[in-house]
Amino acid sequence: MTPKEVILKAFEGGRPERLPVTLFGAGMWSIKDFGATFEDLGRDPQKMTEMCVTEAARIRSDVIYVGSGFNNFHAAALGKAFGVGIKYREMGAPDMISHFVNSEEDLAKLNIADVHKDPVVQTVLEATRRVREKIGDTYLVTMTCWGPFTLAARMAGEEQFMKATFKKPAFVEKMVSFCADLLIHLYEPLVQGGLECISIADPTASGDLINKKQMERFAVPGLKKLTDWGKSKGVHSILHICGNTSDRLDLFPPTGASSIFFDQKVDMAKANEALAGKMSFGGNVAPVHVLLNQDAAGVEKACREVIEIAGKTPGFILVPGCDIPPTIPYENLKKFHDVALEWKL
Repeated sequence: MTPKEVILKAFEGGRPERLPVTLFGAGMWSIKDFGATFEDLGRDPQKMTEMCVTEAARIRSDVIYVGSGFNNFHAAALGKAFGVGIKYREMGAPDMISHFVNSEEDLAKLNIADVHKDPVVQTVLEATRRVREKIGDTYLVTMTCWGPFTLAARMAGEEQFMKATFKKPAFVEKMVSFCADLLIHLYEPLVQGGLECISIADPTASGDLINKKQMERFAVPGLKKLTDWGKSKGVHSILHICGNTSDRLDLFPPTGASSIFFDQKVDMAKANEALAGKMSFGGNVAPVHVLLNQDAAGVEKACREVIEIAGKTPGFILVPGCDIPPTIPYENLKKFHDVALEWKL
């Protein structure tokens, strides 16, 4: 089976011939390893393509995430009319320099079509097409985005958005629905061209930031709107939410995601018990405590511990507990993948 066939079998709740394994995102690590910068790649779809193809062979994940680290451009593209820009950093993903939606009146001024006018977004879209053409038969190629709740919080400002869930809940619901529509518009040309998977990071829906009721009311509907659209086009979706979500495991099947990738804080035994037979899930080797700070032997031990808990469950995928720091030693990433690739199911 190809890496793509392995991961798709897992999404469907099947048992492939080997353990599925992937990083999540990994743009910061890959760009540093390739010897490039976000700013350079954002101007050059061919160089971004070369980076993704080169690192795919080097890393050996089943999924290739084009655009990882560029998610803030989806919000900034609509914020340009408000004077919003992007700040590049020496190390790490680019940041938005300000927020721009404070009211329903501000929201009404936004034009979804603007997302495709941004030059960096255009670069990522084109690179996604080219990467699929080159290695899409072997690997599952996806493009990354923020989840609707997180994207809305980027536009409004995270602190103000958290307060609005109590003070202006209807505004939050409208923002999240708008952002789901924005993401559908963003992905539409790629899906029409054959993209098979959407990759969604929704860190502001973290178990460390909002409670279960808030997640159910404000985050899940936007995710379901996006994944329902994807399903109608035959497209899978990967979801990652940061923080400890062990108290809301029952909310993940209703998101409609094909697979949920868990943070290292989540109790994998509980996750396995709650989701086995209901949806694919992945986890959750700690990216800093283990992959960054331990040696290859420590990485192998941590991987084996997670696999012993959930590895026999159809649909399980070995994944780090979050995106990975750019300074992780290559030997540790190699060992992470070796453990899965050599594991006998």
